[in-house]
Amino acid sequence: MRIINLIENTEGHSGCAFAHGLSFYVETAKHKLLLDLGPSGETLQNAQTLGIDLSAVDTVILSHGHYDHSGGIMPFTKINDHAVIYMQKSATDDYYADDGKHTTERYRYIGIDKEIAALSQVRFLDGDAKIDDELELFVIRSRTHELPFTNRRLLLRRGDEYRQDDFRHEHFLVIRQEEKSVLLSGCAHNGILSILDAYTDKYGKAPDLVVSGFHLMKKTDYRESELEEIRAIAGELTKYQSKFVTCHCTGAIAFDEMKSIMGDQLEYVHCGEEIRI
Repeated sequence: MRIINLIENTEGHSGCAFAHGLSFYVETAKHKLLLDLGPSGETLQNAQTLGIDLSAVDTVILSHGHYDHSGGIMPFTKINDHAVIYMQKSATDDYYADDGKHTTERYRYIGIDKEIAALSQVRFLDGDAKIDDELELFVIRSRTHELPFTNRRLLLRRGDEYRQDDFRHEHFLVIRQEEKSVLLSGCAHNGILSILDAYTDKYGKAPDLVVSGFHLMKKTDYRESELEEIRAIAGELTKYQSKFVTCHCTGAIAFDEMKSIMGDQLEYVHCGEEIRI
């Protein structure tokens, strides 16, 4: 199995663009797939730089309904009109970020391009789905932990009303190959601890490898209580035998805090880099 980061927030492979967003290219015994497609067509350019032929991709998983994971989908369909694109049906809803009452435009749209929903390649899901004996998707029906503090400003719009996003549009990819199990998530908006609880409840044991952003990044300074929450999450993760690789929305400060607790159990993958399994 190969897992290559096509785009994320930090500079990595020489010649690859980096931007706020996420995309992974994965090769298994049976599939060439993408988890997310980043914020724009730069994802495709990075794939070309890395020598990856996206026209051969057969499966696309959109982890959730945000622009920074879906912006490359429409450009991708211009070079690949056969890959099946899986997303939860609620991924097409109207999602916003609350940038604060002192901003010019407080509520900023962060949802997907509505044209994506009309693509013939799209397969809408409502909950868990088994694609084949290698690939499965699962959702969280009920969280076992509180949402991470960074998610409180993320909203779902219904008519003129803004409410806290429940993240029912988020699902998680499980890959099984050669007696190894890999869990891939985009941002872990539901919280990585709730996601791991749902995984172990469904499959009976923890995954061998977890690849995910943790959505703990802030543009402003962290309060001490927020740093304590980050440390507590890291402490809980050390109880698993799993290896963790993170990126994108975790943020440098949060990563450093977690790394100081988790040590070699946690690594960061930068743009253009490959995860060794």
